[in-house]
Formats: sequence, C-alpha cells, structure tokens
Amino acid sequence: MDTPFDTGDRRPSPASVDLAIEGMTCVACASRIEKVLGRLPQVTASVNFATGRAHVDFDAARLDVSALTAAVGRAGYSARVTQAVPGVDDAAASATAEEHRHDATRALAWCALLTAPLLAQMVGMFAGRHDWMLPGWLQLALATAVQFGFGRPFYRGAWNALRGGGANMDVLVALGTTIAWGYSAAVVFSAPGGHVYFESSAAIITLVLFGKWLEARARSRTGAAIGALVGLQPPTARLERADAAGLEVVEVPIAQVQPGDTLQVRPGESFPVDGEVIDGRSGVDESMLTGESLPVPKAGGNPVYAGTLNGSGALRVRATGVGATTALARIVRLVSEAQGSKAPIQRLADRIAGIFVPVVLVLAVLTFIGWMLAGAGLVASMVPAIAVLVIACPCALGLATPTAVIVGIGEGSRAGILIRNAAALEAAHRIDTLIVDKTGTLTTGTPRVEQVVAFEGASTHDVLAIAGALEADSEHPLAAAIRDATLAAGIERTMRVDGFEAVVGSGVRARIDGADALLGSAEWLRAEGIEVPADAAADDTHAERLTWVVVAHRGHALGMVGMADALRPDTVDAVRRLQAASVQLQVMSGDQTAVTARIAAEAGIDTWRARCTPADKATEAMRLKSAGRSVGMVGDGINDAPALAAADVSFAIGSGSGIALHTADITLMGNRLSQVVDAIDLSRATMAKIRQNLFLAFAYNVLGIPLAAAGLLDPVIAGAAMAASSVCVVGNALLLRRWKPAAHAAAPQPSSNRDPSYGA
Repeated sequence: MDTPFDTGDRRPSPASVDLAIEGMTCVACASRIEKVLGRLPQVTASVNFATGRAHVDFDAARLDVSALTAAVGRAGYSARVTQAVPGVDDAAASATAEEHRHDATRALAWCALLTAPLLAQMVGMFAGRHDWMLPGWLQLALATAVQFGFGRPFYRGAWNALRGGGANMDVLVALGTTIAWGYSAAVVFSAPGGHVYFESSAAIITLVLFGKWLEARARSRTGAAIGALVGLQPPTARLERADAAGLEVVEVPIAQVQPGDTLQVRPGESFPVDGEVIDGRSGVDESMLTGESLPVPKAGGNPVYAGTLNGSGALRVRATGVGATTALARIVRLVSEAQGSKAPIQRLADRIAGIFVPVVLVLAVLTFIGWMLAGAGLVASMVPAIAVLVIACPCALGLATPTAVIVGIGEGSRAGILIRNAAALEAAHRIDTLIVDKTGTLTTGTPRVEQVVAFEGASTHDVLAIAGALEADSEHPLAAAIRDATLAAGIERTMRVDGFEAVVGSGVRARIDGADALLGSAEWLRAEGIEVPADAAADDTHAERLTWVVVAHRGHALGMVGMADALRPDTVDAVRRLQAASVQLQVMSGDQTAVTARIAAEAGIDTWRARCTPADKATEAMRLKSAGRSVGMVGDGINDAPALAAADVSFAIGSGSGIALHTADITLMGNRLSQVVDAIDLSRATMAKIRQNLFLAFAYNVLGIPLAAAGLLDPVIAGAAMAASSVCVVGNALLLRRWKPAAHAAAPQPSSNRDPSYGA
C-alpha cells in the first residue's frame, strides 16, 4: 500500500535522495519516470538513462522515500536508494550488476545459437542451396524459443510502459518482431511451404540483445574514473592498540577505524583514512587529489589524505576523517553526482525522445498503409513497417549527451579538476573573459616581509610587535608573513588582544592592552581618523614592488610593513595558453596600484584594476555579463565569493579538504592556474563529443527511417543498425579518455585559505 500524503499544515522540509532505477531500456523510459515522479507534490526529479540513477528533491513533511519508489514501481520500473558513497559501500549492488552481466551473456549465447540455423538457411538461399532450408515446424520451434523465451524482457518492458501510459523501445521491438513471428506462424499452419520471416524476428531480438550487451560493456568503462579513485583506498589499516602486554599493531578493516586512532603507514602503502602525521618524515604522492606528479613533503602536523601514496618514509598518523568524511569519499560523491546531472544541451534530446516512440508508431502505420495503397500485398507492406519499428529506437539519442558528460567529468577528476555538475562543464566552453584574483591565484599566496618602515617616534620593533599581536590568530597570507617576521626578530607575544575584527577589503582592528589598534591600507586608516604620512616609502626604490600595510596604535600611525609575493611557476604559461584560446584576462586585486601593475605585467596581462573590494569584483562580473560576455572568475573561494557567485563559471583554487570544494562550480585541486586552461579545454573537448554524438544520433534516424519506409532496409539489417548506433555513440564518447591535461612541471603550492580582509 502506498504511503499517503500528509496534507496537514507543515513547513516544507527539503530533502533529496538518489535512486538506482532498474528496468530502463531507452531514454523514453527515463522521460517517463521523470514525469511520474514530477506529478507527486513538491517533487522535482532528474533521471539519467546512462547512469541508471535518479536524483529526487522532495518535501519530507509530505511524503517519504517509499512513496517515491512506489511511484516508480507503478510506472513499471523498480527503484532502490543508493548508498551515500557510490562504489565504496555499495558492494551488494556491484555483485548484483555482475550477476546481471553474466545472465545477459548466457542469454545472448543461447539466443545466437538458436538463431544461427535460421540465418544459415537464408545465406544458403542466396547461394542457391535450397536444400539448406529447414522444415517449417523446426523454424517455428527455434523462433518461438527466441521470441518468447529470450525476448520475454521486451514484452515485460513494453507492458510496463504501456500500463504506465507511455511507450519505449520495448514497444517497438516487441511489436515489430511479434508481427513477423505471428505472420510466419500463420503461414506454417495455414499454407505450409509459404515464405516465412522467422529469421527476421529471431535475428532482430538477437541483434538487439547483442547491442545491449556491447552497450553495457562500453558504458561500464565510462565509470572507470570513480572506480580508479575508489580502488586507491586500501581495504585495511594497521592500527596501534595498547593492552596489558604493551603496544601492539593489528590489521583491521578500515570500517573499524575511528577518529583519533593511531595508524602506522609503511613506505609504498596508501593511506587508509584522512589523518595528521604524528611522527616520521616522507614524501607523499597526492596526484590522485591534485593532479601533481611531484611528491609533497610530510612531517609532524601535516595532513594526509585517504588514497594518497606514501613514499619512502614510515609514518605514524592520527586518524581525523574516516568513511564518508574523507576527502576521497567527498570527491567520489561529488564526481558521481556530477556525472548523474544533466547538461542544458540534453534538454533538446529529452524533449524529442519523449515523443519519439509514439511518432514512430504512427510512421510505421502510415508506412504500412502507404504500401498497401500503392498496390503492394500484405507481406510486402508489412516488411518495411517492421523495419521502421526496429530501426527507430531512440537509444543513441538518449546516450549521446550523458555518456560524454560522464567521461568528461571523470577525466577531469583524474587531472585534479573537480566539476560540480554537467551545467558547469557545458558553460566552461563558452568562456571568453576571465577575471582573476591576484594573491593566491596569480601568485603563490605566501608573501614574505621584505621591509619595515617606522614613523617618527616609533621603532621597527614597535611596528612588528603591534602588527604581530593583531595578526596572531588570523589566517590571511599577509598575517602569516607578519607572524614569521616577528618570530625571526625574536619578538614574543606578551600583549593582551581583545575584540579582533576583520574588515572586508580594508584590514583588521582590535584592542591591544586596552587601546585601539589597526592594521590595513593607508586609505582605510585615514578614513578611520588616523594621520598617515603621505608617500612614506616613495623614495625607496624597493617600495614599488611591495604590498604595504600601515600599523596604528592609540590613535597614531607607527609605521608600515612591506611584503612581496611571487608569481606561481605556471602563471606565465597559463596566461599564454588562455590568450591563445581567445580568452581575455583581467586582474582585479585589492592590493596597491604599483604592486597590481607589476604582477599583471610579469604575468603578461594588459588589463588590471587595483584597490578593488569584493563588491567591485562582483559588479565587474555582472557588467561584463550584461555586455554579452561569458565570464569566468578565478579566486580562492572565500573573500572572492561574491564575484565567484556572479560569474557564469567559478573556479576555486584550493585543496579538496578546503571550503572551495563546497562553493565553486569547478575546483582546481592542484592549486595551479594552468588547470583553468585544462578545464576550459576539457569542456570544449566534451562539447565537441556531445555535438558529434547528437549529429550521429539524429543523422541515423533521419536517414534510417526513410530508407526503412521505402523498403530499402531489411528488418534484420535495421536491427543491426539500431544496435550499432548506440555502440557507436558510446564508443565515440569514450574517445574522450584520450584527453590529457597540458604537461606541467610546477611544484605543488600550499593552498590559500584567506580571511575576508584587505581584499588583496
């Protein structure tokens, strides 16, 4: 019994669930399930035929998951809730899928064995060997076994579709082969010796099964990226346990590891969970996360991630993330969700597929009537009508877009490019303007203090002491540089700091030893009533390339701290590649004019703006969009958030464990600007494959249906062509696996997780 809907007055309780759908045979099935689920109150569903999954958003206050699966069941299909981490906790589903593949292989083998004698006599007839003809009763027996034994799934699928008020590929195949078998059976019983079409009905079913088998094998390869990621995580961990006899090390399944446990990881082993190094030193291959081939040095206090490969040193690690909370699990989940999403270009194919099968049925009837009116007999009119039914299956049309999306997003994940959904993958290929932040994007984001200037009445020690106290707990890159400088100068933190506040785009303020203290741009301090000497460092030839912040305490400016940041090693090459790809670049930074101009010039970018607030960046992105530009924004995902949200496509440079993973359309795990170029290149390659696939699918039907209706295609040939079309589309999508990111030699850089201050 279905779960009743709750009609009481409750606030909406948004919820979502992913369902694995069984029984879909073509894209018309996916369209039908979407419509059925969409009729439920407060339900939005997206069904992906290529992945066999449905993502459903619903109101948990009005219905539960059982109501969703029941609705799918009424439509003639079955649904089950998928696991939270695809491929990790879904071993039962994998075993079931493997069992289905074995069953399909056996069915195809038996079907081919029974069909072979029927086809052999047809070959013999063309060769003039009429003695190869089988008795009518034997042909009937062989064809009946194929038609109602191995063809039973087509009848079941057709009945479910028709019962649910729709039509799908099964309807076309079942109707076409039944007509051929039924006519031939009538001839055997009423006019023995007459011409029969048992070989057509049996061969069509065999070829369709063969095409489905090839298609399933090819489609299974599209998920290779997730399988490769999942396979990187070892199934067991070496756990330290203390007992009465002392410390022992036992090997346990990773499901038994809890946060806080201490693990041992030997050289050459993969890390089983996310953790923090307790002791030991090693280099870790994090290419599966970042795309970087160079090992990352690890020592006490450094983070490590599940699935990454330990180098030559033994490490003791404290577990911090296990199961679904590891960076690897989040990436697998993100990639899986993205592969199941729909690109906007797919809407056209879905709309056509939704009405395609009913139109084909009408065309088949019109073909039969047309041939009859032209004076052809019953049999001569029936054959082209059957060919129309068989050749017009919309499977290729339904697979054209999602298979390319699955492969494209999977290849991106291999290269350290995490794409949130298919819409972002599609939009990236249109980018013609790219706004880039400076600090942490063009530059490494790890500046160093190069110069300290003290104003009259203060010393450099005073300037650094107040600056260090203000920045003691900040995560801004400039703050880290100031802390390093105070440490190098031997200045200890002894002052009391209260009321710390970060002012977006300007600086920070707090009370130090009971008096107001500020650190930030000269303009901001002047606006706060602090007198700052004009051009305090103008006479220094070293000053132009530095980022300057002014330090004030007790209402007086004490001095200035100048810091410098270097370009990322790959920035110049990435800028050249973007310009070669006809993408215009614009630097927008909150830093000083001289510094911004210098960095832009070194990177090879002509257009730049300095002294920008986060709001300025967002406004510029919206202005460019209103001017008809397709805008991308590259930042760190924190203080660039307004501009990232305003852009058509947002790129966040940050590690997989950072906030960027949750905010950006595309996350660049390797912290390299060159990955923006790779992402745009991958998007363009994927869209090219989608267009090729759609052309192949449309061309196949546009050419095939008229040929079949004109009687130029035998039903057997039509069945072979129908099966080949799906395999062709999937195979073309798999060619995307040849895509490779541009070679790079830059060493991995630390991620930039910045406070929303200064705007630099």
